[in-house]
Amino acid sequence: MVPLLLGAIALFVLLGGMRAFQRASITTVKAYGAWALALGGVLLALMLILTGRSGIAISALLLFGPVIYQQWQASRGERPVGGPRAPLARGGMTREEAYEVLGLRPGASAEQVREAHLRLMRAAHPDAGGSDWLASRVNQARDVLLG
Repeated sequence: MVPLLLGAIALFVLLGGMRAFQRASITTVKAYGAWALALGGVLLALMLILTGRSGIAISALLLFGPVIYQQWQASRGERPVGGPRAPLARGGMTREEAYEVLGLRPGASAEQVREAHLRLMRAAHPDAGGSDWLASRVNQARDVLLG
């Protein structure tokens, strides 16, 4: 009975998490994935230490250590090693910044936002020779303006 109950709870949490990720931006999904990887590494090392395999645990911590450190820096708002040169933004993009990124005036219609997004993504998409950073900014601007 207990395994059935635990399985039902795990399924409920998994389905709730999938629903939350449907509306999340790619940046949020990447951040959650990195946190899951970091916490998984810590839990793996703890489990190995508790079972008497401390040598393997140290190897696991060395393997997951950079991810854990990078997530710790990001949570404090510091620039992660090897990451973007500017400090991490807290809270995201403002509506004014979104209009500026898309090259629109404040108060533009939803159709104008979609057209500007499509036009910019044709040039900024990584598959068309653009950059990941620019494509993510254009997508973030569209998400901010269209909700």
